[in-house]
Amino acid sequence: GASGLVGANLVRALLAQGRQVRALVRNDRRALEGLDVELFEADVRDAEAITRATVGIDVVYHLAGSISIEMGGGADVRDVNVVGTRNVVRACLGIGVRRLVHFSSIEALRHEPLDQLIDETRPLVDESLSRAQIGLLAPYARTKAQGEREVLAGLARGLNAAILNPTAILGPYDFKPSYVGQALILLVRGLVPALVSGGFDWVDVRDVVAGAMQAEALAPRGARYLLGGAWHTLREVADLVAAETGRRAPRLNVPIGLADAFAPAMLRLVRFSGGRPIYTRAVLRTLRGKRLVKHARATNELGYSARPLAESVRDVLAWFREQPAAFRERLVM
Repeated sequence: GASGLVGANLVRALLAQGRQVRALVRNDRRALEGLDVELFEADVRDAEAITRATVGIDVVYHLAGSISIEMGGGADVRDVNVVGTRNVVRACLGIGVRRLVHFSSIEALRHEPLDQLIDETRPLVDESLSRAQIGLLAPYARTKAQGEREVLAGLARGLNAAILNPTAILGPYDFKPSYVGQALILLVRGLVPALVSGGFDWVDVRDVVAGAMQAEALAPRGARYLLGGAWHTLREVADLVAAETGRRAPRLNVPIGLADAFAPAMLRLVRFSGGRPIYTRAVLRTLRGKRLVKHARATNELGYSARPLAESVRDVLAWFREQPAAFRERLVM
């Protein structure tokens, strides 16, 4: 996962500490260009390659994941998030790494009850749920929970691992860009016709990286930490973008129920035009209710803290503006 948003920031933070980094990459290396790292070309789904990649390694940060905001994420989501994690766990056990830091997701935890704080005691999404309940869960949520269970199985076999569950991440060095980065770009370009009611817990990637590095150093074996920031509505995010750019935020607010009814048609339209969806039924489900994430354990045990969302929005937009014109022209339209 070194070429993604979290990986790009983590690699830079590790190098800043003077540490040697081996970065596993598959094909996209833009986030690592010009950095003094050892590149190892492999696919996380290839067990033999992952074993070779871990030889001589002291600490493994497992960031690789297939993120899908659609209800039909396909086999790739499971292969990367579950089989890939299984391969990493087995390699770490076989080599005897000192510490595995595994990145899960807040989406791996049960959403309900919506009116209660979410902390480390919230259970994982459970495959024993009814067929109807499972049908409401996106493949991403199910597979990230299954991936966590692979790490838990490794812990039972002696693995030294810590598990992190970040919320919606944004920040600089977003080369691909991420789904959140894509949404910000669309807002900047005035290509979001309406906002949906609801919100997320948003967190800066630099704070997540700092928390991960502290977890490597300080977390008890088997500990899990939620790495969140603060809950804000999409309207508040759009207003922050508008304040930075001078472009008026979308005026129209659409109730979640209405957006959900039109989501399938919008998904077909986006696919036809060759774009990537923003509002899908999976996304709309996470927008419902005010899910308050409690990161007190990370604060108390790791010294974790999260900066204001306004600072994160300002910095990521500044980073996008600083990129060469050729890069900006390839961004989502």
